[in-house]
Amino acid sequence: MRRLWPVAALLLALVLLTLFGPDNATLFEALRANREEMLALVAEYAVIAELLFALIYAVAIALSIPGGAMMTIIGGFLFGPLRTTIVVVFAATLGATALFLIARGAVGDRLRSRAGPWMAKMEAGFQDNAMSYLLVLRLVPLFPFFVVNLAPAFLGVPLRTYVIATFFGIIPGTFVFALAGGGLGSALDASGEFSLSGILTPEVIAALVGLAALALVPVAYKIFRARRDG
Repeated sequence: MRRLWPVAALLLALVLLTLFGPDNATLFEALRANREEMLALVAEYAVIAELLFALIYAVAIALSIPGGAMMTIIGGFLFGPLRTTIVVVFAATLGATALFLIARGAVGDRLRSRAGPWMAKMEAGFQDNAMSYLLVLRLVPLFPFFVVNLAPAFLGVPLRTYVIATFFGIIPGTFVFALAGGGLGSALDASGEFSLSGILTPEVIAALVGLAALALVPVAYKIFRARRDG
């Protein structure tokens, strides 16, 4: 049990700084100052650290706490891009599914107000082809992440569709941020500044838009077939 405390304290401190710190520069400096100790601790307790990171990530998503992108970057820095992508995809899907089920339960009306005016904008898309539309929303951040987590619960999207589209839809974006975290060490060495906007380069955005376009192919085919048969 004692072995859990240093890892838990490390991850909790990073999460709190990520979610509630004054700015990204403060987090960046904290990583720079404690880099070697953190990496050594995570290397020694790799499995425990990953499980705790997954738990914290899932809870943050379930509670709709912002900061998922930065947490993914930190994960990439601590665990590497591939391992972080796997951990985050499972954890985020678990957290989003928990929120989906909660929204369909007794507290659904209270959560519905959080979706705000975006609900009406999403309704037609989900009615036309829920799987493809949700994949697009996961691939390209057209709406806030917590809204995309909540809205399907109120618009009749089946749980199975929600889980599948969430799991596969967040893989590309997760890998992009985890990859950025994997290269964070170079930025620390160079004493450069870090920003989320620097990660989402035109090339990355173009790739995500391309994936979203592929997800819309079933919708386009359905419209084409309806017009031809009509």
